[in-house]
Amino acid sequence: MARPDRVRHRRSRAWQHARPSRLAAAVLLAFCLAAPVVEAAPARIKDIAEFQGVRENMLIGYGLVTGLNGTGDNLRSSPFTQQSLVGMLERLGVNVRDQAIRTKNTAAVMVTASLPPFRRQGSRIDVNVSTIGDAKSLLGGQLLPTPLRGANGQVYALAQGPIASSGFGVEGEAAKITVGVPTSGRIPGGAIVELEVPFELKELQSMRIALRNPDFTTAAEVARVINQALGDRVATMVDSGTVEVAVKAKGPDAVANLIARIENLTVEPDTPAQVVIDDKTGTIVIGQDVRISTVAVAHGNLTVVVQENPQVSQPGPLSNGQTVVVPRTQVKVDTGSGKQLAMVPSGATLKELVDSLNALAVGPRDLIAILQAIKNAGALQAELVIQ
Repeated sequence: MARPDRVRHRRSRAWQHARPSRLAAAVLLAFCLAAPVVEAAPARIKDIAEFQGVRENMLIGYGLVTGLNGTGDNLRSSPFTQQSLVGMLERLGVNVRDQAIRTKNTAAVMVTASLPPFRRQGSRIDVNVSTIGDAKSLLGGQLLPTPLRGANGQVYALAQGPIASSGFGVEGEAAKITVGVPTSGRIPGGAIVELEVPFELKELQSMRIALRNPDFTTAAEVARVINQALGDRVATMVDSGTVEVAVKAKGPDAVANLIARIENLTVEPDTPAQVVIDDKTGTIVIGQDVRISTVAVAHGNLTVVVQENPQVSQPGPLSNGQTVVVPRTQVKVDTGSGKQLAMVPSGATLKELVDSLNALAVGPRDLIAILQAIKNAGALQAELVIQ
């Protein structure tokens, strides 16, 4: 790290002596807007965008799992499981409506799946199964036939099969242990597609490309790369998240061939300067284009440790005294005065900033507070996103 000149050193010392009550390190972050910008890594269009009609469809269903080894729902506390079980048995010709059912080998579950694009009738898709009652485990369970519906209420697939669950739980009278999540599982290829999503690529006269991260610069670059590759002005930027491509070729496979040519073209996506903070976990993600104007920051913590070490005082032999407990308290205060001033040269890169903060032993929680304060001061030239 570059050593500051004599004038700055004097000012730093004077500033430190003027603030003797500060309880932490002072960090000086100097950034220049004219700092060199690192070019973004090229990416294929298929990795940053989606093509019109080429999308998944979410499916959901309600079903029953049987064959559990006493780890199913308690029918008294899960009336929906009992009603579903009675209704299923009645459809199979078994009347148990007025009977007391005490089985614990059945569990009510929610079944979800994603229907990939252009998946034809008769093909198989994976499904996920999770309990909604008080079942303890789905290990060894069998999902009964369950229709999976789309957002429009139509049945698109039928799920059935043995559940593969990696979690398990074991408990005794005084202890228990649970590994993974035994109340959820997966059935690979557990659903058969019964209804196809109606969509025909060959009917399109133009095709739209939707960017996953809308940005005008990236959309303009996608249109430019497509026009350069196809040798004609067929791509037009509609907005920051949409690029429209005209289909000029004829034939039933014209649109499919056009997508195959476009999806492997590479572009350099542009991203806005952002600092993303997850306050719950202390995670901080700083983009490469983030710049901070010259600013001085003082931040720190007052650490007080109170330790109790009571001691027993006993009277001497043949005396009339009493045994008493004498309190002994030790108090330690850490003001963080041993930390030093960090100097970051103007135009420093993101790596130099991180190295400087690591050298001062600034943790993620302290860094979150520093970035929030810099943003409030108007010195953070980026969007601060707090999750």
